[in-house]
Amino acid sequence: MVEWSLIVYCGIITFFSRYLMIAILKKEMFTDRIREVLSYVPSAIFPAIIFPAIFLDNSGDLLLEANPKIFAAIIAILVGLITKNVIATIFSGLISYWFLIFIIFN
Repeated sequence: MVEWSLIVYCGIITFFSRYLMIAILKKEMFTDRIREVLSYVPSAIFPAIIFPAIFLDNSGDLLLEANPKIFAAIIAILVGLITKNVIATIFSGLISYWFLIFIIFN
């Protein structure tokens, strides 16, 4: 129980330390250029979160050969580019990954 409470406390502290900086800053303080640059922050962080999950195995080694995650990611990217729909992208990636690991690579 102590471990979970520590995780919750750390999460709360991290959330409020970041949220307060956003809440305190006034929108009129930013120029149009700064707003434009800040609009790309989620797009820059997303690959840093997703790519290790796709290209690294459980031990942290690079896994490129016979990796169903790469094929599923390519399918999800194509569906996302074509449909521009987040839900369709997520489902196509999940379904193609499950198909690959249970049917093709099994």
